[in-house]
Amino acid sequence: MRPLCEFPQEDLRKIKFILTDIDDTLTTNGRLPAKSYHALEKLHQADIKVIPITGRPAGWCDHIARMWPVDAVVGENGAFYFVYEQSKRKIIRRYWKSKKERTADQKMLEKIQKKILTTVKGSAVASDQAYREADLAIDYCEDVKPLPDSSVIQIVDVFLKAGAVAKISSIHVNGWFGDYDKLKMTNVLLEEYFQQNDAEFMDKIVFAGDSPNDEPMFGYFKNSVGVGNIMNHADQIKQFPAWITTKNDAEGFSELADALLTAKADS
Repeated sequence: MRPLCEFPQEDLRKIKFILTDIDDTLTTNGRLPAKSYHALEKLHQADIKVIPITGRPAGWCDHIARMWPVDAVVGENGAFYFVYEQSKRKIIRRYWKSKKERTADQKMLEKIQKKILTTVKGSAVASDQAYREADLAIDYCEDVKPLPDSSVIQIVDVFLKAGAVAKISSIHVNGWFGDYDKLKMTNVLLEEYFQQNDAEFMDKIVFAGDSPNDEPMFGYFKNSVGVGNIMNHADQIKQFPAWITTKNDAEGFSELADALLTAKADS
C-alpha cells in the first residue's frame, strides 16, 4: 500500500464514482459524524456518484438510498442493490436471489444461528438482524464484549461447515447461501443501472474500505483505498488496497474525499 498523498492528480481527476464501505470507513466508533456526511454531500454535489457498499441490512439500505446524498447502495454483502429515483419517487430493488430462495435460505440460517450461539461463548445475533432479508449477522464486537480471534474463526467455521459463505467485517461475521459478494453485485449495478462496463469504468472508480470482507473490491479495483484502520485487520487480509490514508475511520474517508474534490477543483 502506498500513501494516499502519492495518488497521481491526473488519476484522481478521472474519478466519477466513489464506492465506499460504511462501518469504520464512513463511521467512527459506530457513529456517522457530520464530517463524513458533509463529505458525501460535497462529492454528490460535485457530480461524483456515491455508492455505499455495505454488509448492513436491507432495512437500513432502504433508508440510506432514500435519505442520504448517495446514488445507490449495495447491501448485505451483495445480496441486493437499491436505487432511489427521487424525481419519480420510486425505489428500485434488485436482488441476487428470488424471495422464495431467500425465505428458504433463512430457514437454514436459523439452524446455523442456533449452532453458533450454543458453541461460541459471548457471541450474539447482530442487533440489526431483524432488518435483514438474505443473510445472518453474528456480532463479535459491536454490542457485545469483543471476542478473541479464535472465537471469530470458530463462527466462520460453523458457517462454512454448513455450506454457507462467511465474511468477517469490522464488527460482524456475515453468512449467507449463494455465490455473490460485494464485488459481483457492484458490477451488476454498474452495468445494469449506470451502463458501465469493465473497459469503461476501471479508471473512473475509487473504492474505500477497511476490513476483510472488502477484499474482493480491493483486488478488483486498481484505485482501491484503505482507511488507516485497515491495519487492525492486517493479519486477516491477503489482498490489500493500492493506497492507504494517514487517518482512520471517518477521518480517513474525509481525507480521500478532500483529495478527490481538490483534484476536481484544479482541473
